[in-house]
Parts: sequence; structure tokens; C-alpha cells
Amino acid sequence: MSTLAENLENLATHLERFRVSGIRNRIAGKDCAGSGGTFTTHSPVDKSVICDVARGDATDIDAAAKAAQEAFPAWRDMPALERKKILLKIADGIEARAEEIALCECWDTGQALRFMSKAAIRGAENFRFFADQVTSARDGQNLRSPTLMNITTRVPLGPVGVITPWNTPFMLSTWKIAPALAAGCTIVHKPAELSPLSARLLVEIAEDAGLPPGVWNMVNGFGEDAGKALCEHPDIRAIAFVGESRTGSLIQKQGADTLKRVHLELGGKNPVIVFEDADLDRALDAVIFMIYSINGERCTSSSRLLVQESIREDFEARLIERVNAIQVGHPLDPQTVIGPLIGEEHFAKVTSYFDIAKEDGATIAAGGAPIKSDGYFVPPTLFTDAKNDMRIAREEIFGPVLTSIAFKDEDEALRIANDTPYGLTGYLWTNDLTRALRFSDRLEAGMIWVNSENVRHLPTPFGGVKASGIGRDGGDWSFEFYMEQKHIGFAMGDHHIPRLGV
Repeated sequence: MSTLAENLENLATHLERFRVSGIRNRIAGKDCAGSGGTFTTHSPVDKSVICDVARGDATDIDAAAKAAQEAFPAWRDMPALERKKILLKIADGIEARAEEIALCECWDTGQALRFMSKAAIRGAENFRFFADQVTSARDGQNLRSPTLMNITTRVPLGPVGVITPWNTPFMLSTWKIAPALAAGCTIVHKPAELSPLSARLLVEIAEDAGLPPGVWNMVNGFGEDAGKALCEHPDIRAIAFVGESRTGSLIQKQGADTLKRVHLELGGKNPVIVFEDADLDRALDAVIFMIYSINGERCTSSSRLLVQESIREDFEARLIERVNAIQVGHPLDPQTVIGPLIGEEHFAKVTSYFDIAKEDGATIAAGGAPIKSDGYFVPPTLFTDAKNDMRIAREEIFGPVLTSIAFKDEDEALRIANDTPYGLTGYLWTNDLTRALRFSDRLEAGMIWVNSENVRHLPTPFGGVKASGIGRDGGDWSFEFYMEQKHIGFAMGDHHIPRLGV
């Protein structure tokens, strides 16, 4: 693996063109200035300027939506095998530029290279997976009745909007865009304003792979301008969004007048439940990985540790020792686990919970103080002696912060786990199979892993319940969102048709 110095040298090469030319919107295969001027993006590593970015508004969104609408019929009607070839070429392009993508993503977001190098490859896997589904995306059923041969098929919705977040933006963009293109939809992509670099790289890769102009349009900007206009635009048939729950609610309201279909992948306050009969060594590894990797800035992080009282003292002691050994540092250092948080506003939010924990009566067992530096660095933090009614247990902190809560028995663990407005994921550690089945069935979450960290299997449904989202991604579930079901009935013989007006 390359050293920090080598990574910094390679990064400088990749960033030079952005420093010189900035990032412009991409509409109908052409670079376009933002009608709202530009804004400047900074690296969370040292607060240095990265580049100027086009600030799109309703005018740019309208142009992008019209381009997507114009390109839709030809993309929809392109033979499936041709679309598949293009998607596979996009995957090839991602792999060819994986280092560039990872380095830019680290500098843009503060995420550690050890995780972002894998995220780029996962993006290629997303395109390959959905490319393989292209030829069957329109398949339906034959539902015979006594008088009709009823068949179903699916057709692409049309132009769709994709709004992606600032945490792992490259991988999440591919997760939304690949199935939309495979389904036959055209898109308007609005990346997060805090991390626009990899979105530009991705649209370039797509066009280099032969994607026709207008099929993939990108408009940068802010939620109140470009995002709102995208959600309200009449030519956009659906919005796929990843982000916080409050923004998801606004998107539903903004799309209501045009009856938009929405897929909302939102926040979480996910429990990891450790029973006394669990494999505690493996459970400890999983607990640490699922909150302290990717800076804790992901919706599926297990931010609430529910640990059985009989093992709590020993488990927390081992946890504290491990947490204090986690390396915080420059994201391009191969040894770094936790890099800086995304920006000043989020840094202030996460660090505010250090005082909130004290006010609520919890103990700061590890971390709990900002790191003095040029960037937005915080240490891995552990709160113990917590109760589930504390703010540190109820609110999504979205950082490398874990809250530990004790429980006595299975019923209490289930009550605590479900006592949250969220319901994205749950993680269960026990060697009692009957308990695992019983508990999983009653746990209010869209995804549950038993004796495992979050291991994503692309054909399975991904999504949450309650305030954690609406809809599912993955496998055929993605096509259910990006396509419309159509029924066609063929008469079987001369069956009696009622005659009226005779």
C-alpha cells in the first residue's frame, strides 16, 4: 500500500484540474455554468480550498430535466444488451480510475483511505450487478383467468431525480444510479454540496463508456435551490434520496403536488444487542467496526450498544481498551481508521454531545473532547452508564460515538431496542438460535444481522421502517421503484360481453 507522502503526491495531480477549472454542471453532455454563480468547497482535513463549484438553481434543474426527458425515449428503447454493455463499460471505467476516485473522496469527505479504496470497487460491483439484470428487468407474469390471458410487464418510469449525501458519496451514487439506468430511466443527479468531486468523476466515466448525452445529467447546488427545484419539477417522475430523516420529510412535501414516487433512505439509531451467551470476541470486533469505521458517518452504524448486565462490566472494559487504541489521523495515511468529520457544522453538532452526555448523567469512558488541529477531528468516543431516554441514546449523532446501555433480560432488551423513532438496522449477538429467531421477528428494523456486522448482499432488500425510510433498494426491489407495472389482458375466445343500450 502506498505511503502517506505518495498518496498526497498522487492526490495533488488529480486535484490540479479541479483547482484550475472548478466543477461545472453537466447537462445534455455539455459543461454548463451554474445560474446561481459558484460556491467554494473545502477539505475537512485542513480546511483548505479544493475548488469552485457551479451553484445550480431552478433554471439549471429545468434544463437538466428537459434534457433527461428528451433523451428518455431512445434510452428506454435501446436494446437491453446494448444498455448492458454500456453499464459494464462504466464498471470497467470505475475500476480503471479507482485510485483517483478514492483519493479525491478522502480529501473531499475526510474518510479514511482504507475504507474509501473499497468503496470505489463496490461502486463498480453495483454497476456490474445491475448490468446483469438489464435483460430481465421488464419480465412479468402470465396470470390466466377463464376468459383472459393476463400478462404483466414493467416499463421504466421516465426521468428520475437522484439526490445523494456527503458520506461515502461515490458508492451511494452508484447504488442509486446503476439500477435507474438499468431500468431504462434517465436521471438528474444532485450531489451533496459538501462533497462534489466524485460525482463529477462518475459522470465523466459514464460518458466515456458511451452513455448518450442527456441520459445522465448532473446539477450541483444546495438543497434549498437545486434540490427543491428537482423535487418539484413536473418532468421528474420520482426522487431517490439518501440523507437525514428531516430532509426526507421535506422531499415528500415538495414532490406531493406532482405526485412523485419517492424512495427515502434515511437515518438510524441502530442497536447492537449483545447477550451473555454470545461469542464475545467476535461481538466486540463487530461493535467496534460498525460504529468507528467510516467515521461513524453512516446510517447503518450501530450507535447504541445494548449489553446484558451480567457481562457489561467486562465487555465495556475490553471495549474501552480497544477504542483508545483506534488511530485518528490523516485520511490518506494507510494506518488511519478515523479521519476528520465532513465540515464545521457537523463537527459542532457531534462535539456538542460531549456536554449533552454529561448533562444527562452519562459517563464519558473514552474520547469526549475535540482534537486540536487544522481539521475537524474528533476521537472515537464511548458513553457508558446511559439510559435510553437520554438524548445521546435517542438522537442520531452521526459520528464515531457509541452509547452503551445495560439490560437484564430479553424482554427488556427488545423494549429498549424498539424504543426509538428510527428502524433501519439491528445487530444481534447470541448463540441461542431460538432467541435469535424470536428476537429478530419482533425487532422493529428493516434489516437485521445475527452474529455479523453489516455484510451487504446486493440481491437482498435494503431499507428501513418508521423514520428510517420508505421503500427498498437491491435486486428486483430497485426495479420495483424505477419501473411501472403494466397489465395486458387478451381475450381467450368469444366470451359473453354484456350489451348495453339495446
